[in-house]
Amino acid sequence: PTATSNLRSVPRPHTATATMADYDYDDEDLPDPSLKNILEQDSLQWIFVGGKGGVGKTTTSCCLGAQLAKHRKKVLIVSTDPAHNLSDAFCQKIGREPTPIQGFTNLSAMEIDATEDVDKMQRSMEDATGAGNDEDGASGIQSLMTELTHSIPGIDEAMSFSELMKQVQSMDYDVVVFDTAPTGHTLRLLSFPTILEKAFGKIMDLKDRFGGLIGQASALFGGGSPDQVQEALLGRLEETRAIINQVNTAFQDPARTTFVCVCIPEFLSIYETERLVQELSKFGIDSHNIVVNQVLFPEKDAEELGEWFDSNKDDLPKEAREICSKMMARKRMQDKYIGQCFDLYGDDFHVVLMPLLDHEVRGVEKLKDFSELLINPIDLEE
Repeated sequence: PTATSNLRSVPRPHTATATMADYDYDDEDLPDPSLKNILEQDSLQWIFVGGKGGVGKTTTSCCLGAQLAKHRKKVLIVSTDPAHNLSDAFCQKIGREPTPIQGFTNLSAMEIDATEDVDKMQRSMEDATGAGNDEDGASGIQSLMTELTHSIPGIDEAMSFSELMKQVQSMDYDVVVFDTAPTGHTLRLLSFPTILEKAFGKIMDLKDRFGGLIGQASALFGGGSPDQVQEALLGRLEETRAIINQVNTAFQDPARTTFVCVCIPEFLSIYETERLVQELSKFGIDSHNIVVNQVLFPEKDAEELGEWFDSNKDDLPKEAREICSKMMARKRMQDKYIGQCFDLYGDDFHVVLMPLLDHEVRGVEKLKDFSELLINPIDLEE
C-alpha cells in the first residue's frame, strides 16, 4: 500500500481518547508488526528513515542496516542530518567517504556535509571557466555562485543532494539507507526537484532577458570568457536538475523506494508522523512502516499494571510508590497514543513497537541485538 492508501478521516491526535485496551490486536486483522516486509522486498534500493528530532531515527537506521546486511550483498547507511550521529551509534569514526563498519563484512556508512559540497562545486566551476588560475577571477566566480546559491532558497542543499546522489549511484551498493534530518529538513529534501525547476527557470529567464550580461560581468573580474561562465553556470544547473529528476522518478517507484516513519508515543511525535505521512503521499513516495520507539513494557497493558500496583502499593515504601506512580502515569499516556497510532495506521501500516531499554543502544553488538526486535517483535497478545 502507498502512504495513504486507505487512510480514514479520523480525529486529530489531541481529540482522541482511545487506549491500547480499546483495541483488539489480532495478528490476522493487522499487517505484520515488523519490518520483515522490507527485508523480503529485494527490489528496494532506497530506504529513508525519518521523523521528528530525538525519536531514534539514527538507531532505527543502524538497526535496519544491520538486518539488511544479512540479506543483501552490500549495504550503505548515509546520514543527511547536519548533526551526524552515525559515528556515535557505531562507536567508530565515520567520514564523508563510505567507511566499513567493524563487525560486518558488507555494511558501510558515510556522513555528508552540504556546505562542503557547495564549496567543492564552486571550485569545480572555477576550474571549468579558467578562473581558478586567477585570484580575481576566482573571487568573481565565487561571488557569482554565492549570490546564486543565496538568492534561491534551498538550491545549495539541492545541489549538494545532487552531488550525493551522483556519488551514491556510482557506487556498487544493493541498497542505501538514508538516516535523514528531522521532518522539516526531510520534506525540503523531497521538494528539491521543484526547487531546481524554479531555479533553472529563473536562470533561463535571466539568460533570455540579459543575454550574456552575467558572463560579461564575471569576465570583467577575470572570470574567463562570457560564454565559458554562462555555460558553466547553466551546465551545472542542468546536470543537477537531470540527476534530481532521475532520482525523483526512482523515489516515486514503490518497488525501489520506501520511507520508514519513526516516532515515540507522545502527542507531538504522533502529530508530526501524521503530517509526514500526508506529505509523503503528496510527493508520491511509498510509506507503509512505522516504528514506535521508547515504549514502556510493550507486551503489557496499563490496566494490567494498574491492577498489580493497586493490589501491592500498600506494601511498597513511599519512594517506590512514587516511582511506580510516575511510571504508571507515563504508561497510560503512552498507551493512549499507541492506541491512536493503531487507529490511524493499523489497517495499512506495519506498526512496530520497540521497547525502552535500561541502557543506550550504542556499539555494534547492542545494535545487532536491538535490531532483532524490528524483525521479531514483542508479542502483544502474550
